[in-house]
Amino acid sequence: MSDKKPRISVVICAHNEEERLPSCLDKLSFADEIVVICDKCTDKTEDIAKSFGAKTVLGSWDIEGERRNRAIAEATGDWIFELDADEHVNAELAAAIPEAVLSDEFDSYLIPVDNYVGKRLVRHGWGASFGTSAVWRLYRRGRKHWGNERVHPSFELTGKKGPRLEGALVHFVDRNISDMIRRFDSYTSARANDLRAAGKIGSFAHNFRRIISRFWRCFVSRKGYKEGGLGFLIALLAALFPMVSYLKARYDDE
Repeated sequence: MSDKKPRISVVICAHNEEERLPSCLDKLSFADEIVVICDKCTDKTEDIAKSFGAKTVLGSWDIEGERRNRAIAEATGDWIFELDADEHVNAELAAAIPEAVLSDEFDSYLIPVDNYVGKRLVRHGWGASFGTSAVWRLYRRGRKHWGNERVHPSFELTGKKGPRLEGALVHFVDRNISDMIRRFDSYTSARANDLRAAGKIGSFAHNFRRIISRFWRCFVSRKGYKEGGLGFLIALLAALFPMVSYLKARYDDE
């Protein structure tokens, strides 16, 4: 273990987040540096970030992966912790992160996520491109690189993976069901653009078969049924995600 205390950079990508950003930044006392990427912002996001001592970078990105890679490149810390404006670091996680980076054994750590729809904590059923219960967000600088997709970009993570940390990233996923459906519409449109750009739209038959398997995985295997109607809706939208993305890619330009 090195005698020098590793520096932690928190990087945040934000688009017009003046309402949610302050409470997010307020919970980052463990950070040695905060970098906020202001993507097409027309509100007070930049001013709020600066008031918390953050380094801000202004720009316009259509590709999520490119935006996230720019945030990482702007950071100077030994370790990077990625965060979104609709997420809060709870007290237990805020204590676990500085402790974890003191070890030389691992190069990245898995971060648990508590997902909220409105005021309700939804623990079960997430996955399949519509939500996740754990994310690789803490890693040594240089160990992670994002792909060039518009939504849910792929990433390459090198080095030795560590365990899941204690605490949780509190994620306010959707304000209500209408917000969830709007997110579904936005995400499938972005995914359709990725499919067209890659020239690999796929087929109706393949995406139709995925509906059943993805619904089963979210609602049954990941126990979405424990969440009642919300679990059913999350599983349904996750199941339909590839099909609707395919249909938009195939027919929206006709």
